[in-house]
Amino acid sequence: MTRARARDGRGRAPAGGCAERGAVTAELAVGLPVVALLLVAVLALTAASSAQLRALDAARAGARALAIGQEEAQVRALVATVGGEGAVAEVQRDGTWAVVEVSRPVGGGWFAHGPLRATARATAWVEP
Repeated sequence: MTRARARDGRGRAPAGGCAERGAVTAELAVGLPVVALLLVAVLALTAASSAQLRALDAARAGARALAIGQEEAQVRALVATVGGEGAVAEVQRDGTWAVVEVSRPVGGGWFAHGPLRATARATAWVEP
């Protein structure tokens, strides 16, 4: 026994079956770029928050080191170690306060030379 397909008067299949075959492909073609864009946005936010935390940690460590009397060269080396590749420090002694501002790139690899940079500033009281 063979099953015969129901056909309308013009020899076409009814609207319920074969007409929906391309719908999944069209939905996937529209939805996949949206999912990829969301993934890129989540990864960019993760990289930015990680870079901001590293810059803040480096600024705090540098301000503490400057406050206890270490030389600026040692403070800059410490900031470079804690802040990671590309971290740049501005060091100031303002009377009884030590101020360190750190800037570092948000991305790594190809994106390390991009325009996005995380900055952080820390202030510590200079030890007598």
